[in-house]
Amino acid sequence: MTLTALVTGGGTGIGRAIASQLVSDGVAVMITGRRPDVLAVTAAEIGAKHVVFDATDPQAVQAALDQLPQSIDILVNNAGANMARQGLAAPAGDLAALKKLWLADYESNVISTVLVTEAVLPRLAENGRVISISSIAGVRGSGSYGPAKAAIVPWNAELAKKLAGRATANVVAPGMTVETEFFNNTLTDERRDFLIKEIPSGRPGLPEDVAKAVSYLASAGAAHVTGQVLHVNGGGYNGR
Repeated sequence: MTLTALVTGGGTGIGRAIASQLVSDGVAVMITGRRPDVLAVTAAEIGAKHVVFDATDPQAVQAALDQLPQSIDILVNNAGANMARQGLAAPAGDLAALKKLWLADYESNVISTVLVTEAVLPRLAENGRVISISSIAGVRGSGSYGPAKAAIVPWNAELAKKLAGRATANVVAPGMTVETEFFNNTLTDERRDFLIKEIPSGRPGLPEDVAKAVSYLASAGAAHVTGQVLHVNGGGYNGR
């Protein structure tokens, strides 16, 4: 029987690579996101279906349920962003702007994950998989983005206990990953070179590296792996 996967933020970058990998694994994939044109192109190119909605909006998530699969074997919570790199600024001394930035990062990375998961949890199949994307920033720090990504880990630990015996719940935490929209042209050549020199493997990560990790956690071979954080960073952080 063909498995079914739902991948949020599946239009570009890591999300697209994950969706493409799962399609290659023989999974029927549906991708979601906020940009209709991007989703439509990606879905057509990789052989997936798509649904447009904002994962941070409770009403939008609720309204999209009729279009989502009735049974979901694999849920990948990939939607999220570093809002400072998306242009949301918090000038020194502007506490209102600082609050707005922190809340925006929490909403983009944590609320989106929680809302979609809770919305589709009744549809999660037996032996299902919930895989959420965090970041090396969750352990190394990065303004308001790092703490937001860090929050996914204890949330996942609780979810893993809740789903025990029925499904698994794990986190994949990428390190520096290029060929995505994450840096949004904010990374200088000097900063890029510095970050790469910090990686023991000698190269930045690629979306496909993360996709392979997700593919493993989604597989039958990972049936006894739950409540874990799988770091994919070329040795840039030694997980504990």
